[in-house]
Amino acid sequence: QVQVVESGGGLVQPGGSLRLSCAASATMFSINVMAWYRQAPGNQREFIAQVDRGGSTDYVGYLKDRFSVSRDNDKNMLYLQMDSLKPEDTAVYYCNVKGKFVGYSRAYDYWGQGTQVTVSS
Repeated sequence: QVQVVESGGGLVQPGGSLRLSCAASATMFSINVMAWYRQAPGNQREFIAQVDRGGSTDYVGYLKDRFSVSRDNDKNMLYLQMDSLKPEDTAVYYCNVKGKFVGYSRAYDYWGQGTQVTVSS
């Protein structure tokens, strides 16, 4: 069983910062990639950034200057530091975890319930 829980969202003024956290609890599951996505009202869910188990990161280009992703493998934690926030960053932010159950070759991915980020004055 794999559970994914996001936290750290809230209301922030334009130009402010927030740090989101994602906690993954997994039994007999080897996590490979942990990623952040977001979905604004009326929009499709979009990829933000990811970190693989080796620490390699990938970002959507236009957010790389303001958002930073990090990971703690020992704790199965993923973080997203968001700086210089803009109203258009308002969205529900989701954590996605990809990996395999020990002894099996098929890959699975799991989503958290999301955390709301609202950027407004």
